[in-house]
Amino acid sequence: MGLSWQQGPLATATIGRFLVPDPLPERLLFAEPLRRRMRVKFGDRWIADSADVVLLHEPARYPVAYFPIGDIVTGVLEAAERTTQHRDLGETTWYTVSAGDSSKARSAWQHTALPDHAGDLKGRVAFAWRAMDAFYEEDERIVGHAADAYHRIDIRQTSRHLIVRDGDRIVAESTRPLALYESGFAPRWYVPREDVDDSALTTVEGQTFCPYKGLCSYWDIGDARGAAWGYEDAWTEVRRISGMISFEPDKVEVELDGTRLRLEPGQSVVSHGVDRDLTVEELSG
Repeated sequence: MGLSWQQGPLATATIGRFLVPDPLPERLLFAEPLRRRMRVKFGDRWIADSADVVLLHEPARYPVAYFPIGDIVTGVLEAAERTTQHRDLGETTWYTVSAGDSSKARSAWQHTALPDHAGDLKGRVAFAWRAMDAFYEEDERIVGHAADAYHRIDIRQTSRHLIVRDGDRIVAESTRPLALYESGFAPRWYVPREDVDDSALTTVEGQTFCPYKGLCSYWDIGDARGAAWGYEDAWTEVRRISGMISFEPDKVEVELDGTRLRLEPGQSVVSHGVDRDLTVEELSG
């Protein structure tokens, strides 16, 4: 989730509210120092290296990293003729990024007519995540988008009784699932593979990835397409769910302690924008 997308407090679909007497503005942008060294690679070269990055949280977007111009290699940016107008931050100048034999048009931008209240972004440039070869924090690659300090995942062991049915067939039954609590999402329940009827699962071709959990595989259950998913090799921070299976309560019947679960509104992730539309290929390289 984070601050400004999915159902976060600054998002357009937030499920909470600020306890203040007067309505807040329809849109709130939040900028803060990242306090992490971040580097950008393009054309097999480091083109930006900074410990002074500012992270911008904008409603309905993942956070975006803004680099001081002085921390970007000279000659990498060439201003494009076209400019656009940001609804909150004013005129935006776009750049072609060039390094080595590589060049990408409109792959970086700068807000050049900022209102006084947005001075934190003055003299800073952001790079389109998908257009660059890679982004790093120190010596580790960051996949998908700038790391969001407000996105949190907690995993808890539980003895609650979970049953998954496809019609009259019991697909899974367990009293030892893991509850995964992820910022902005309803709890997800992961079942040990030993408590799942594997014969009920049909592997779906293709995978996706989550910037916080890793590469995700999917299974059909009967006519229910993509009704189950799991991370066969979840990333270190969420290793406990590796090899376990979770189920979509809007596609199959998922019952927890005798109560049927329903998919809550706003739980689907919709890809859009310059730093979304993530692909599995981003995991390599």
